[in-house]
Amino acid sequence: MEAPQTPQDALHLGALASQNAAATRHLYSRLELANGKRQKLEGVFEDPVMKRRFEAEYAAVQTLPEALAAKQPSKQPLRKTAKTAAGAPARKAPKLLEAGPGGTASPSTASTANGGESTTTKATATAPQSMSLTVRGSPALQQVKPEWHPPWKLMRVISGHLGWVRSLAVEPGNKWFASGAGDRTIKIWDLATGSLRLTLTGHISTVRGLAVSPRHPYLFSCGEDKMVKCWDLETNKVIRHYHGHLSGVYTLSLHPTLDVLVTGGRDGVARVWDMRTRSNIHVLSGHTGTVSDVKCQEADPQVITGSLDSTVRLWDLAAGKAMGVLTHHKKGVRALAVHPTEFTFASGSTGGIKQWKCPEGAFMQNFEGHNAIINTMSVNSNNVFFSGGDNGSMSFWDWKSGYRFQSMDTTAQPGSLDAESGIMSSTFDRSGLRLITGEADKTIKIWKQDEKASEETHPIQWTPSLAHRKF
Repeated sequence: MEAPQTPQDALHLGALASQNAAATRHLYSRLELANGKRQKLEGVFEDPVMKRRFEAEYAAVQTLPEALAAKQPSKQPLRKTAKTAAGAPARKAPKLLEAGPGGTASPSTASTANGGESTTTKATATAPQSMSLTVRGSPALQQVKPEWHPPWKLMRVISGHLGWVRSLAVEPGNKWFASGAGDRTIKIWDLATGSLRLTLTGHISTVRGLAVSPRHPYLFSCGEDKMVKCWDLETNKVIRHYHGHLSGVYTLSLHPTLDVLVTGGRDGVARVWDMRTRSNIHVLSGHTGTVSDVKCQEADPQVITGSLDSTVRLWDLAAGKAMGVLTHHKKGVRALAVHPTEFTFASGSTGGIKQWKCPEGAFMQNFEGHNAIINTMSVNSNNVFFSGGDNGSMSFWDWKSGYRFQSMDTTAQPGSLDAESGIMSSTFDRSGLRLITGEADKTIKIWKQDEKASEETHPIQWTPSLAHRKF
């Protein structure tokens, strides 16, 4: 059988390929070493043939386009490295991570063994090309430096209730405040003097929630007797009842602009009531545990609820449906606090307080350090944030940075048990300069800022930490 003949085209192509290979060997023969590796290109461009060859090959990529050149970090001269005792420069350590775009390289150390001595060199030059593991273009994480706040001290102790003080509310004129307790009574106190003005009776169980209307002469109360009452403060009598809860009502909040009342309780729902007609507008269902706290605000989410099922729900008031569910907490959420001027709020559960941004409910930061069952939280317009624990522990925080500038234990009423040192409720007055706490030792305590304190006597002891991040 005859062997197949090679086509004429293939022979012609083979000749061209071998000619090209010969020319390549002639050009690059000086770059090949005996071990097959290529040597460095230093001094190669002295040969005119090689120079012309490289210019022809790489002329189009000699300079970067303007768009890419603008994004490159500026070149800075390297700082001279330290000399060893022998006079030789220390070997530069390889950088594991270069800085991101526009940033500086992280300090690296290099050790040179010379008579048992080691020298440390720091490279502070900007990296020509980034090998950063962070997302390109993302801003550097900067921690907020806390604002200085004076420490708080006890100003007055008010006795009069015969049970745990479970609820507090300050009237819009800042002249008096109301307290509700386990003795089934609501007491009205003068804020300036602490004297008792009035006692309202009508509930047949613990009074758990109070709110004073800013537009009407009304006081609203709710209790473990399933009752929600509207008191007329001109006659000091109940003028409306809101019926519908199937179990104890634990929390109550008034809408700041609408004539709407929102209550939550042990039946796991928040109910929205028309203040005037007493009709139940919405039943906000979705929680699987007791609704322990509810807050209202002007803009969506207009209703925020915290529950012992360890979730926080944001509600669309017009539709009567949940806008979002925050499931970050591990334990039941007992307290909420809405900032009076910022569009942010905080939620507190056992050992964990979290700050959120409205309207989407984005997580901002943790308030770390108050390891107790958080019963109550309050924040004023000066960015002082208070949290009270079931064991009597109190923490004062800077709202912006999450820095705890004061922590203390409440002073128990003489003669009361250690088990009765618990903070059950709290509120700032309208000025934000007085903090009122209702406690398990049946007293109401009023706290104020220390006027004699200054940044010199009580300096901020704060250091930035990667463990605490604000998003």
